[in-house]
Amino acid sequence: MPHFKLTLAYDGTAYHGWQVQLEQRTIQGTIEQAILKLTGQSVRVTASGRTDAGVHALGQVASFSAECRLTLSELQTALNALLPDDIAVLAVEEVPAGFHPIRDAQWKCYRYVIHNGAIRDVFARRYAWHIVQPLDVAAMQRAATALVGTHDFSSFETAGAPRETSVRNVSRLEVSRDGSSPQQITLEIEADGFLYNMVRAIVGTLVEVGRGAEPESWPGEVLAACDRSAGGPTAPPQGLFLVWVEYS
Repeated sequence: MPHFKLTLAYDGTAYHGWQVQLEQRTIQGTIEQAILKLTGQSVRVTASGRTDAGVHALGQVASFSAECRLTLSELQTALNALLPDDIAVLAVEEVPAGFHPIRDAQWKCYRYVIHNGAIRDVFARRYAWHIVQPLDVAAMQRAATALVGTHDFSSFETAGAPRETSVRNVSRLEVSRDGSSPQQITLEIEADGFLYNMVRAIVGTLVEVGRGAEPESWPGEVLAACDRSAGGPTAPPQGLFLVWVEYS
């Protein structure tokens, strides 16, 4: 049976996250319904990670197996015709049956967007965390350097999704203010994997440094504590985007 890899973009605002939930609208459920309508087959679509309610994706990767006589291009077109406007299939590839979007992922990149200004941006409210108090981005960037490398990120993991290990390798963590739109602050992080709410916990912790509530050394101390209660708040979901997933 053919095995397909999908690259997806979606606006997570109207969904209760990726994973199928009883009587809730989810990304996974919506895609599976589209495939059922197209092929007549009930399939399970597996993603590289289960994004939470309100979280978005620019390059989520998912896979499924189904009998299908359409070409890859026709399959992409047909799925996009059946899916709502806030989900798009960017690419369809046929892959070996053993391909697994979670197990085979080598690196992932997430982006978090903050609107840092006195007046809210009504058009960005679904895609950014609005923070009125001015943030010191340079201090946030300096503080972020302590989190780069291979560490136990237990202090940035919300309970509820147990893992064999909380050790992850963060290869890049950058905080910057958009030169063309100075009210927009972007945090980008690349790692070989992420714990549940890890990015949002890191953002919430670095924002405390940016506000001046904590010193630049604090995120490193939080990391060493291996205790979620030692860190900052979990940033809200709407500013988070899964940018890409890399496979070997």
